[in-house]
Amino acid sequence: MDDRLTGLRASVLSLWRAHGRQTPIAGLVLASAEVPTGPFHGVYRPSLCAVLQGAKVSRLGGQAFRYDAGKCLIASLDVPIRAEIVEARPDAPYLALALEIDTAVVAELMLGQGNVADPPPGAAIEVHDLGGALIDPLERLLALAERPQDIPVLAPMIRREIVWHLLTGPQGGRLRQIGLADSRLARIGRAIGWIRTHYAEPLRVAHLAALAGMSPATFHRHFKAATAMTPVQFQKSLRLQEARRLLLTRPGDVAGIGFRIGYDSPSQFSREYRRLFGEPPGRDGAELRRGLAEAGP
Repeated sequence: MDDRLTGLRASVLSLWRAHGRQTPIAGLVLASAEVPTGPFHGVYRPSLCAVLQGAKVSRLGGQAFRYDAGKCLIASLDVPIRAEIVEARPDAPYLALALEIDTAVVAELMLGQGNVADPPPGAAIEVHDLGGALIDPLERLLALAERPQDIPVLAPMIRREIVWHLLTGPQGGRLRQIGLADSRLARIGRAIGWIRTHYAEPLRVAHLAALAGMSPATFHRHFKAATAMTPVQFQKSLRLQEARRLLLTRPGDVAGIGFRIGYDSPSQFSREYRRLFGEPPGRDGAELRRGLAEAGP
């Protein structure tokens, strides 16, 4: 496997030096770090994240998922995570790529596949080996960055091939569900979509259960199995991540930001923010802005 990764590592490192995080190929981003970093917070969309060198740990609720060289993390739903790069050195930097998975392509490829049974309840992110069937199309996709005239025609074809290999490989069990409108995971995904759009509004589990076509008790059980969080905890994580983003652009308005994301009590907002990020919002926002200023253009 290590020999198969050599070409991918070289391509990612070359593209990172030329373009940084954003590549010319839509939906494909790169990551590189010479020292361990984090923790940092974000929301994983349906995606494939492959580590080619070093190691990373992503946490969903109370579950930790470690993936190192030759491993990939596959996210089947939008989920808020906390992640950190745990292995990286100047002479062997952390190298990874992340490719968004188009759920419409998943649905199209699943047409004609017949009935697909729901997998056992489990988290919406999983770690698997990066199989050889994925390495070849990933190499071809990365190579397109040096041939921009070919990207509009060939990139969608190669991305479709990658999705097919994911669906038909050992890592495809949960991913296949997002292409089936009536699957358990797709119905949980509809509820997650509502929470993401309406995160600042009061949350009623009965309403979310109705969106998912489940009883409240069944919905609560399957939601927690997929996200490792209750719906209320999920909403809180989204609210606080949005607050952190707003603190970068609205310094000095901590209370206003708390109200904007749905908190009636400034003290509760500050307390829960500190519990998640380790510092009260005002101090954390100042540190974030200072870090960006020191990083320069």
